[in-house]
Amino acid sequence: MDKKILPNEVLLEEAGRLLDEGREVTFTPLGSSMLPFIRGGKDSVTLAKKPQVEVGDIVLVRLPGRYVLHRIIERDGDRLTLMGDGNIAGTESCTCADVMGTVVAILKGKRKVIPGKGRPWRFLKPVRRYILAIYRRLPI
Repeated sequence: MDKKILPNEVLLEEAGRLLDEGREVTFTPLGSSMLPFIRGGKDSVTLAKKPQVEVGDIVLVRLPGRYVLHRIIERDGDRLTLMGDGNIAGTESCTCADVMGTVVAILKGKRKVIPGKGRPWRFLKPVRRYILAIYRRLPI
């Protein structure tokens, strides 16, 4: 299979359309904001449209002018606060209506991983900086 790289606007708009049709979508995200659980450019994610999202879910969200694949760290009614697992600070806010899909699988080579809710990792936020510094130096 040939590998194609498409601009986010094209790829993720089409992904959103397919998710709205009830189909699953698999793509390889870029960036390091979800380290160490999703390695940008190496791991792929499979998304599906879920009727409800909850704290701990990894979601693809459409924000003004960009798309974000991050974990929900807080929910207040329809308002969501997101943060990348590879981030040590900074959050995004959105509504449930902005969620395009939820990660239902992470593909690491031939291995399929069902994502958890990230509770231990969220608890380690105060020392995440050090863990990520060590991880980024590993030859993985």
